[in-house]
Amino acid sequence: MSDPEPVGRAHIRALSTPLVRLENEPYYHATGDEIAVFNSAAKSRLPMMLKGPTGCGKTRFVEHMAWRLKRPLVTVACHDDLTTADLVGRYLIVGDETVWMDGPLTAAVRAGAICYLDEIVEARKDTTVVIHPLTDSRRALPVEKHGEYIEAPPDFMLVISYNPGYQSVLKEMKPSTRQRFVALDFDYPDADTEARIVAHEGGVDDDTAKRLVKLGSLTRKLKGAGLDEGAGTRLLVHAAQMIASGMAPDIACTAAIARPLADEADTRDALDDLIRAVF
Repeated sequence: MSDPEPVGRAHIRALSTPLVRLENEPYYHATGDEIAVFNSAAKSRLPMMLKGPTGCGKTRFVEHMAWRLKRPLVTVACHDDLTTADLVGRYLIVGDETVWMDGPLTAAVRAGAICYLDEIVEARKDTTVVIHPLTDSRRALPVEKHGEYIEAPPDFMLVISYNPGYQSVLKEMKPSTRQRFVALDFDYPDADTEARIVAHEGGVDDDTAKRLVKLGSLTRKLKGAGLDEGAGTRLLVHAAQMIASGMAPDIACTAAIARPLADEADTRDALDDLIRAVF
């Protein structure tokens, strides 16, 4: 067992409440059979993998399904420094006591929640191995440091996501992990659907939404020619929200779309030209 970490009581209360119960329906516009597939996987107690570019709606979809299935949701943003203890739990020193604190994955298993590991390939390989017993017939989580073997209740569901466009040799999901999941491919919706989403989420009129979608489509054509990836629907909504607040469209698009996408001067200039052409 590693040395316990000292922590204040206020902090430990914050750490102990990772569950989110969504009372209001998160807006989501289905573009295919993803809802039916997710429902079937949940009913069959199968883990789910979502694949798609940044900002295309994967996280919102998981939130929507958690609301639809009336299950609590635990979301973990994976990163290079994510350890097994961060997911499973650790011993902490609270005052004069040493107490065990569940990590988000353990809390989700105990509660029968949906546990969403966002951008799973960003996590360390030795960390992601811990999910394997939850993704096969065992459906269990060994918590070795605490001496527990937690069997997942029927409502527990593991969902992971990643962006295949950013895969590399160092950040590639192993076949031994991929083949444990039911998978859904996500992409940007068609122009009309995306415009409806931008108008609804951004609070702008239909014409402005369509212009933003056109701009997004043009930036996506620059993928591989100065951009790693074009503007996702999320960025278009950000620009729409700024426009709805009273900001000029060209300034909003520069701040919410062009600058987050690129740092190099030539690419920034190309994006600025696109904004001027559309608005």
